[in-house]
Amino acid sequence: MPTPAPPVDPLPLLRLILAGGRRASRHALLRSGETGDAGLQARMAGVPASALDRALAWLAGPGHHLVGSDDPRYPALLRQAPHPPLALFVDGDPDALWQPAVAVVGSRNASAAGCENTRRFAGALCRGGLAITSGLAAGIDAAAHEAALAWPGGRTVAVLGTGVDVAYPRYHAALRERVAASGAVVSEHPPGTPPRAGHFPGRNRIVAGLSLGVLVVEAAARSGALITARLAAEAGREVFAIPGSIHHPLSRGCHRLIREGAQLVEDPAEVLAGIAPLAGRLALSYGTVDAPGPVVDPTPPGAARSLPASPTDHDRLWDALGADPTPMDILAVRTGLTPAALSAMLLAMELDGRVAVEHGRYARRSTGGGEAA
Repeated sequence: MPTPAPPVDPLPLLRLILAGGRRASRHALLRSGETGDAGLQARMAGVPASALDRALAWLAGPGHHLVGSDDPRYPALLRQAPHPPLALFVDGDPDALWQPAVAVVGSRNASAAGCENTRRFAGALCRGGLAITSGLAAGIDAAAHEAALAWPGGRTVAVLGTGVDVAYPRYHAALRERVAASGAVVSEHPPGTPPRAGHFPGRNRIVAGLSLGVLVVEAAARSGALITARLAAEAGREVFAIPGSIHHPLSRGCHRLIREGAQLVEDPAEVLAGIAPLAGRLALSYGTVDAPGPVVDPTPPGAARSLPASPTDHDRLWDALGADPTPMDILAVRTGLTPAALSAMLLAMELDGRVAVEHGRYARRSTGGGEAA
């Protein structure tokens, strides 16, 4: 594992890299500052050379990305959340950040029953075409990531409170690699940043912002999972909690959430039903997700505007589907639609009972008479 870097304020570093280009060398950045860009020169002065060199070296690696808020790949749901990050370091596939997702979070000291519930819910949500977002922590987070990875075609996104290349806890290094290989590992902190307590509330806001809803499986009365749930509610997302024994201390956080208005759930189908309204609005308008509060146009300045999905788009997708399960990449070729648009529309069709999902492949759901619905 890379040696942890000393503390670095991420904002000047991010602004510098975004201004100078993700593939720029430090020498090129210095030259651009010396040749008239006073603002860039000022940013250079505040960024340790070692931090810049480390970030540029990491970005030069395969599958490594820096997705800024002006990048078309920046997820629209996260842009609508309060205080979205200026940019995300991404290890893996940036398109995974666009797949409709539910965050599954909870205690680091999870019980055996809590881990079993996590695996059951996360697996069922993946079967329903959703990605699983969590924080790579011990306990519930790890069980959620593992369940998604175990499901054929399942995808998961891990949001870190460390640098994107630093696993926390350390024994999750192999899990971090597996998540990056099949989905994405993301962080707003520069590579090499070690774990610090002050970073984890910020990590939790990104977990909530990337997700249609947050499911809390187990949580103590004072828990980071409760922070994630609160941030999700503030962002207009759904909050779900699994109840437990009144004698179990890890049930108290979930019971508190339920008293405060979270949806009590006992079955994964209740989570799917709970996110259906927002998922439907996302399907109809994947470029401008209609969350409570003012509608924010997430189209980056200078980028091509994503038009709302039209009936023609839905017809095109329906025509591309058949009785045989078809993977997402083939549907994208057949329809000319982006994976982001397809994911949202397919989820809405599945919730309507029109589409079946099997191992990450999609097909029309047959009616009792054998005809497609």
